[in-house]
Amino acid sequence: MRILFIGDIVGSIGRDQLQHYLPKLKQKFQPQLTIVNGENAAAGKGITEKIYKQFLEWGVDFITMGNHTFDKKEIFDFIEGAKKIIRPANFPAGTPGMGNAYVNVNGTEIAILNLQGRTFMPAIDDPFQLADQLLEQVSKRTHIIFVDFHAEASSEKLALAWYLDGRISALVGTHTHVQTADNRILDHGTAYITDVGMTGPYDGIIGTDRQAVIKKFKTQLPVRFEVVREGKAQLSAVIIDIDNKTGKAERIERLLINDDHPFFA
Repeated sequence: MRILFIGDIVGSIGRDQLQHYLPKLKQKFQPQLTIVNGENAAAGKGITEKIYKQFLEWGVDFITMGNHTFDKKEIFDFIEGAKKIIRPANFPAGTPGMGNAYVNVNGTEIAILNLQGRTFMPAIDDPFQLADQLLEQVSKRTHIIFVDFHAEASSEKLALAWYLDGRISALVGTHTHVQTADNRILDHGTAYITDVGMTGPYDGIIGTDRQAVIKKFKTQLPVRFEVVREGKAQLSAVIIDIDNKTGKAERIERLLINDDHPFFA
């Protein structure tokens, strides 16, 4: 099983990158399953039903989310009926939408889980305890288990990965928008990377106008952050190979496409 995971799609530039490169990435790497994080897809915060459907039309198989899941009010109108999108499972009980789901690929079932961290993030349920509860159920159906852990602190991401090592196939970090160079297979077969990185503006600061961010740091005054809408772009992703029988990861490779790292197709 080969999974292509594309990191946080940010704004219109990120969507354009996805539409442009996804066919090329699929042709080159031949993934059986393509997952993207879409929590920043609509102008940097949230997702709309139109964008959700566009992603599926472009060849995305599944969408994970994060702390900005409900920033666009219209998500309440479609998330309950959307079968190919999940939000963090450790949101409070009664939150609309699913926290985990199953995908069947040519007769092989894959579980996809979405969790959110708590360090420097909103106070929600414990992702460690909930992971235990979910895996008790999920592992009865499949050995191939993919986790998108949307968290701020690298230590929290790595801690959860080590805690779940051998019980899941892969844990990829999202949210901080900067790709880390620590992709590896942990001791008991779990693929890991602290952050996949973002797909969107290349010359902003984590997707937003850099001058506004600089002003915020210099003055500590309230500043309106706007997502960059034109200019250079980047795409960040990982390719993960998993043994279908054992659910253990065999390889995790980083992909970074921008002006300094052009696509080599």
